[in-house]
Amino acid sequence: MLQTSFHTFTDSLRRRLQDPLPGELAHSKMAAASRYRLGIKPNERTRRSAVLICFYPYRGSIYLPLILRPQYDGVHAGQMAFPGGRMERFDENLTRTALREAQEEIGIRVSDVTVLGHLTELFIPPSNFYVLPVIGMLPYRPDFYPDPREVEAVVEVDLDTLLDETIVGDSQVEVRGMTVDAPFYQIENYRVWGATAMMISELLMVIGSVK
Repeated sequence: MLQTSFHTFTDSLRRRLQDPLPGELAHSKMAAASRYRLGIKPNERTRRSAVLICFYPYRGSIYLPLILRPQYDGVHAGQMAFPGGRMERFDENLTRTALREAQEEIGIRVSDVTVLGHLTELFIPPSNFYVLPVIGMLPYRPDFYPDPREVEAVVEVDLDTLLDETIVGDSQVEVRGMTVDAPFYQIENYRVWGATAMMISELLMVIGSVK
């Protein structure tokens, strides 16, 4: 990606996101084995949410932020994620949800974000949410102001790192007393797995088909 200008990349990605998405084909590559074994389906109590995957230029490359969730009494405690959260009644759509949550959690100026499109909505059984990954871009590296109640750390990730196939691994993860076999991306000292890894898998498959 170092040879590709930021605006060429984002313009091409915007066009590609208008085409059919790989969806489940990409998700399955990074899904935990328990996702299919347990067979949990959406129900009448399933809520909707959205996250923001936001690209920006930095150090001659292309970056995006991930967040580390703090430890708390919840199913996603201590996990790596994209900034985002549940849709509220006053959100006119899920894109607004993603932008609002990103502003609240990491302090980016959402009025400067250009939305490029979105990936495939993904069901997350442990929290009973559908989540829509919204793709956006900022023309500059933002200043981050993480909300300590929801974000322990902001981790800036070089896209070239995500494109490196050697960061993919597989391990057993303890989740609420259960041992889960889960593929992951090793990013710095963090293992990114679960729904976030599934979203990254689709993102990388889409980027791989950008012309």
